[in-house]
Amino acid sequence: MKNASIFIVLVSALAMACGHERKDDASQKLPVTELIVKDTIVQREYVGDINAFRNVEIRARVQGYLDYIYVDEGQEVKKGQPLFRINDEEYRAAYTQAKANLSSIEADAKATELQMRQVKLLVEKEIISKTELDMAQAKLSAIRAKIEEARSALSNAEIRLSHTHIKAPFDGVIDRLPFKMGSLIDEGSLLTTVSDLESFYTYFNVSEKEYLEYIKQKSDNTQANDEVELILADGSLYEQKGQIETMEGEFEASTGNIAFRARFPNPKKLIKHGASGRVRLTSEMENALFVPQKATLEIQDKTYVYVVDDKNQVRMQSFTPKVRFSHFYIVETGLKPGDKVVYEGIQNIRNGMSITPAYLPLDSLILMAEQKPVAVAKI
Repeated sequence: MKNASIFIVLVSALAMACGHERKDDASQKLPVTELIVKDTIVQREYVGDINAFRNVEIRARVQGYLDYIYVDEGQEVKKGQPLFRINDEEYRAAYTQAKANLSSIEADAKATELQMRQVKLLVEKEIISKTELDMAQAKLSAIRAKIEEARSALSNAEIRLSHTHIKAPFDGVIDRLPFKMGSLIDEGSLLTTVSDLESFYTYFNVSEKEYLEYIKQKSDNTQANDEVELILADGSLYEQKGQIETMEGEFEASTGNIAFRARFPNPKKLIKHGASGRVRLTSEMENALFVPQKATLEIQDKTYVYVVDDKNQVRMQSFTPKVRFSHFYIVETGLKPGDKVVYEGIQNIRNGMSITPAYLPLDSLILMAEQKPVAVAKI
């Protein structure tokens, strides 16, 4: 009787264990997808530093009282248009004095030249010695040197007088006016800034790796994509596209980045100097290997997936992502086409566990992502 009771308990325990095993097996039916390669278009975004095509500080070159301001803040101006007038009485007087001084010295030079001619005639008639002629020639040379000095002083006075009338160096837009009429202006004072907004530059930093990719595309005689887009501060896309023109000459030591410069047209003068935005660079990527971001996990700065083998057992596999595209990573190393990875439920499995795969086509998921493009994140 006792043995029969023990047998019944063992059978019951075995039945319960089998029931749990069937329940565990059923719970391990997980979606699995096979990695594929696909040509795609990816977009990278970079913080942009926007500068007007020309942005010039207008500074006073002479000291004086600001007599008149011809423009207002934010006003569009044309090249040569008057902007400011500094009181010119002092500089006009200095110009008149320099002009009179030059005329006086030129008159002395003419008189000295006549005297020298007379001395020369007397020397030829041997009435006076040749020494007198040498002295007359030296006196004339000294006066001619004074003429050059006076001309230089007159030119300097004329230049300083012209600096009292300040004009626009090119077509542009006026910035803030820190001084008002009647203010005493020192030499070098900043009067305003003029920005040429017909076009603008956007500088953005790229990593050394991305720089090398760009240069290799150029050197391989392929068409490296020089066209970029600009996303404005409100999230809207700027209607004009830009072109990468050049790059800086060295990498920044602290970040390892190098700045590219793109130029955008600005026909409506919408973009101002100092504005902010993000540069979007679109490029084609051939044979990109996609892995769903949902299928990954990160442990100590490394990224892993669960790969399913021929016996439906899972094992953790690390890989190096290149960029993140929508809800996918594009693989750089560590995985290959045809690898089968667990798509969902990775938090409930462990290394070496057996599962029942429910296959899910990856290409349809990628197609959905490409129909709703988002910018790629750099890894």
